[in-house]
Amino acid sequence: MQKFLDNPLEVQRDILAKMVKSAACTEYGKQYGFKFIKTYEEFKRTVPIREYESLSPYIQRIRNGEQNVLWPTMIKWFSKSSGTTDSKSKFIPVSFESINDNHLKGGKDILSWYCHCHPESQLFTGKSLRLGGSSSVNSINHESYYGDLSAIIVENLPLWAEIRTTPNQRISLMPEWETKMEAMANATIKENVTSLVGVPSWMLVLSKHILKKTGVKTLKEVWPNLELYIHGGVSFKPYREEFSKLVGEGDMVYTETYNATEGFFAVQDSFPSKGMLLLLDHGIFYEFIPLEDFNGEESNAISLNEVELGVTYAMVITTNSGLWRYSIGDTIRFVSLEPYRIEIVGRTKHFINAFGEELMIDNAISALEVASKQTGASVKDYSAAPVYMSDKNTGGHEWIFEFNTAPNDMEVFAKVLDDTLKEVNSDYEAKRYKNMALHFPVIHEARPNVFYDWLKLKGKLGGQNKVPRLSNSRTILEELLELNAQ
Repeated sequence: MQKFLDNPLEVQRDILAKMVKSAACTEYGKQYGFKFIKTYEEFKRTVPIREYESLSPYIQRIRNGEQNVLWPTMIKWFSKSSGTTDSKSKFIPVSFESINDNHLKGGKDILSWYCHCHPESQLFTGKSLRLGGSSSVNSINHESYYGDLSAIIVENLPLWAEIRTTPNQRISLMPEWETKMEAMANATIKENVTSLVGVPSWMLVLSKHILKKTGVKTLKEVWPNLELYIHGGVSFKPYREEFSKLVGEGDMVYTETYNATEGFFAVQDSFPSKGMLLLLDHGIFYEFIPLEDFNGEESNAISLNEVELGVTYAMVITTNSGLWRYSIGDTIRFVSLEPYRIEIVGRTKHFINAFGEELMIDNAISALEVASKQTGASVKDYSAAPVYMSDKNTGGHEWIFEFNTAPNDMEVFAKVLDDTLKEVNSDYEAKRYKNMALHFPVIHEARPNVFYDWLKLKGKLGGQNKVPRLSNSRTILEELLELNAQ
């Protein structure tokens, strides 16, 4: 780790050169002349930026059993996209190099940084409770497998890691979420759990189930030696207060990771810390597109040495699984350049920009944090979409919230939300001026478990599945409102 901290740009150049050389004889490498590429500038000029739809035909052929298409070594694992729920799943190839040199290596880095910052830790005297997805055989052939990334990692854990985690592999890979939750509770209650690993929304569901089952008020009463929660997948800000109540008194460290379907990108390297350390020697070469210039596959990307503080970038990755200049769909911002630390801002597709307001997820998180604090609320889940203009009415935004604790005054909550969005987003403020383009936001309070019921209806319970927070389409919001009325 110290090497890429000291020589970040050199390490990134070496990573790219190694991958291009390794894949020169693949079909994709021959198509784009990898054997003639010697510099980043040649790579950038020769190899196009791709979104999933463009790479999908190559991936489908690998799923059908062909090899040496995108990557030279055998690909038998495919990580099924299970983040923000779309109607169409993505299947991301996962090579053995990616498992060992990216995902497992990233996991070891988390533990290394944590123990470096907390030398008094007793983490390894107990077990880590892991909360992941499920895995199943690819229906196309019997040599390829797909599942949530977490399930693929479970299938490939080294022995030393397997014996320090709970529950066992059989329970961890149960496909039916509600059955698995009960089995997990039964298997872990009597263990000496010292750490938790999983997406906050689903870890909250499991934690509450365990507290109800044991009849105690805090997780520290169940697991007195609990000291660390490793989380990722969504912003932790809306969940921190709720977790603090559930954990109870005593020291507890929350560490953030950026571990997506496509790769393990960043970890928190100090406590407390603003941003996460970008992992530069983990089989991934990074490029960045300023969001204001983002134009899909026609965008112009820059390398790490050109990035600036405070600019929102769409991230482009080249990986040791054969994703070449792949636009991942996430947006990030650098909070430090020495070392390179980032924070997740949102998605290139999951935002509201129906009227030029460019409302991003970080705007929503900031506004909800202020609105919740001022009204005593605790938000469990939410989603928003545009209200389109008509002949008689201006446009607007419509929100649905499920609360752990409802606001003491819903009108004040809505006003603070609106006012804060104006403060953090000048485009939103301009469109809200005298209600000329956007009217005051419409707010709905959801009944308990509406978001859970929606995910269940879609077959998306557990894992890293979550409802999109912001969408330019009203489809998901309309489905949520319909469920809420039942």
